[in-house]
Amino acid sequence: MADTDGNSDLFGTALFDHYMGTRSEPLYQCDGPQRQTHPIEAFYFEPFASESDRGSWLCQQISGPLFDIGAGVGRHALYFQSQYETTAIDPSSKLVETMTDRGVSDARIGGLFGLTGQFDTEQFQSAIVIGTQLGLVRSMAGLTAFLSGLATITAENATAVVDSYDPTDHRTSELLGYRSDAEHGLASRAFWFEYTDKSDPVLLFRLFSPDRIREAAAGTPWMVAAIQRSAESAYYRIALEKSE
Repeated sequence: MADTDGNSDLFGTALFDHYMGTRSEPLYQCDGPQRQTHPIEAFYFEPFASESDRGSWLCQQISGPLFDIGAGVGRHALYFQSQYETTAIDPSSKLVETMTDRGVSDARIGGLFGLTGQFDTEQFQSAIVIGTQLGLVRSMAGLTAFLSGLATITAENATAVVDSYDPTDHRTSELLGYRSDAEHGLASRAFWFEYTDKSDPVLLFRLFSPDRIREAAAGTPWMVAAIQRSAESAYYRIALEKSE
């Protein structure tokens, strides 16, 4: 069993090391005895493919100024900043350092919570939350609160794109760390990262079906505009727009 370090950021450290060319060990996702290698290069460092079905769909949903929440190593920000004023945030200082070194012009430390205290009212035209970190809100009430805060810092006619795994799709149960839920359209996912014989604390993600996101958005200015599903898995993206 790896040593636990409650103050570490093994995920951010592994991606930083990968970028610097100093990573000599895999980054693992773990749940009990289950462990799988996290595909760092494919998930984070391959350039954004705007011509792909997923990429072109995303491009159609957003404009600028753009807010990239949970930006990782800046895969999306690096592409879109050539078209729009783009602000990218991530809670990991290692990832913000990586983004900056890779050329992201406005990379800052920040996360899903407390957005209204960090940014101006109606500052952004679009926002993206891609990487399933939306699940860190942990509840329907938390999702509504996040969407309400996001509404405050985005324009009257703003758009947003978020993603999740659909608990109503049987393939979601195949995910590492999957936890079922008695409530329809909800599930959870719990796992931790291991890197260099150390382990981070357990991460708990809430998984929402599109209908549950629609339900949470009903208490905010947002409404569901479009959904793009993956043919290979239960993963999907959902486009939101401000309702009149």
